[in-house]
Amino acid sequence: MLKITSERTSDSARLTLEGSLSGPWVTELERVWQQVKQAGTFAPVVELTGITFIAEDGRALLTSMWREGAVLIANGCCTRHIVEQITGTEAGPSAPSVRCEAN
Repeated sequence: MLKITSERTSDSARLTLEGSLSGPWVTELERVWQQVKQAGTFAPVVELTGITFIAEDGRALLTSMWREGAVLIANGCCTRHIVEQITGTEAGPSAPSVRCEAN
């Protein structure tokens, strides 16, 4: 399941995602993303700190969203690592190492 919270003003948008970005939820996020783009929002923010899983199709959508101007924010180590790979901003030597652990 994926929860999408959309906060919009006349010139900004923030999508806060919680849960799993996979299966039919990728299609739902894409639908919401198209609405944000049609509104002409400059550099919409996509908050990924509540994401627990990203499937390949979800990753492909996030990549497309980033290429279209979205700002991706992630704090969890695994999600942050995926965002770093998408944006090409791998953590430098002063940043904490990225490590994923199974629960």
